[in-house]
Amino acid sequence: MNFSIQHFESLDSTNKEVLRQAKDGAQQGLTIVAEQQTHGKGRLGRKWETVDHALAMSVLLRPSIDTAKVSQLSLVSAVAAHEALSLFAPQTRIKWPNDLLIDGKKVCGILTEMQQGKHGLAVVVGLGINVSEPASGWAKDMRTPPTHLHAYSQHHISKDDVLQAILESLNTWYSRFIQDGFFPIRHAWEKAHIANGQTVSVHDGNTYIQGIALGLADDGALRLLVNGEEQRIIAGDVSLMESKT
Repeated sequence: MNFSIQHFESLDSTNKEVLRQAKDGAQQGLTIVAEQQTHGKGRLGRKWETVDHALAMSVLLRPSIDTAKVSQLSLVSAVAAHEALSLFAPQTRIKWPNDLLIDGKKVCGILTEMQQGKHGLAVVVGLGINVSEPASGWAKDMRTPPTHLHAYSQHHISKDDVLQAILESLNTWYSRFIQDGFFPIRHAWEKAHIANGQTVSVHDGNTYIQGIALGLADDGALRLLVNGEEQRIIAGDVSLMESKT
């Protein structure tokens, strides 16, 4: 995949800019990077804050796949981001479906969106990565405690370093997904998942469900063992349960 990178000082949203250009026929590999987002959006419609020293980026994909499989690209992106960020912080782990954590603290969030238009299917992969701690400190109301890559490295890390690592890894894993399907993605995702075999609490928007995380189903749903029976979780927030001693 050839990447065409555009840098902006400020945007409403890197995802929105990719989708706008996709409507006009932008090609796969378009990459939008912004220093500031004024109306960024995260999973489940939450506000996505772009703090100082964070990398806000979105990449356009145009896969020839059934739209029912588009959600799997969120997991492809998580595997790619895990591989890339592990170059700087080997402790990086995935939390279902596609948050990246280091020592239980969030270092990266991912949001994938899609649209159909006259130029075909467009899928945008948006990533927000904390490269350094913001000068003003972290917001007090963040759902998951944050961290940053520099906290785990003895060397300076630039946003360009992280950008290139993400694009190289995304190219590898996206190509593998298109060629070989979801199975290799599933295997790599499960190896990197922070909660495999552990008891978790899942909030599906209505209620909390507690169970043991078993891994991924063939379509990317989370397999959860609840009272001896397996359940499929399509969407929700996962929290690790503290073990009692």
